Amino acid sequence: MENSSNVRILTVCTGNICRSPVAERMLQAGLDAVRSGTFLVASAGTLAVVGAPVQLPSARIIESRGGRPDGFAARQLTPEMLRGADIVLTMTASHRSAVVRLEPSALKRTFTIREFARMLKALEERDAGPAPDADLVTWWKALPQRAAAVRHLALVNDAADNDVADPYRLGPEAYQRMEDELAPAVLTILRFAHRTAPAGV
Repeated sequence: MENSSNVRILTVCTGNICRSPVAERMLQAGLDAVRSGTFLVASAGTLAVVGAPVQLPSARIIESRGGRPDGFAARQLTPEMLRGADIVLTMTASHRSAVVRLEPSALKRTFTIREFARMLKALEERDAGPAPDADLVTWWKALPQRAAAVRHLALVNDAADNDVADPYRLGPEAYQRMEDELAPAVLTILRFAHRTAPAGV
């Protein structure tokens, strides 16, 4: 994630084996369909099971949503990863707090993924025309600032609605809940990417 000619997105959960890999692989597959090679999505965990593959139920969700779970190995979140990311999407508010404690400079680029999706909906309703033809990367790198400007339009009454529940070591119902909370947010981000892509992309 060092190439400045790409939009670099980092998804974050705890172990980096259930929630953030699903977000990573779904986002990557969908954003590749917007403009291949423009977006680089990675993930990490605040207490990662370093080197572990995606949990099997999460891998099945990735496959069912058009992504590929193979070749994955969990990584521990580091300040360097956060400094290299243009947008950081966490699974819960507590993960967002952990990100900012680890790398304070990431504050204005870090959101829970469900909150970020609601912000993009608000941007769409306000003024989301297509990105400039020549510089999609720069447009996306500036997106956190524009999203933060409509945060007040994306507030929820229950703070839990910002979080994606952790299914680790739980049964199929927990993984279904995770998918039900996470997938709509990912799909909202992808829909926004398609709708704001320059003509001809």
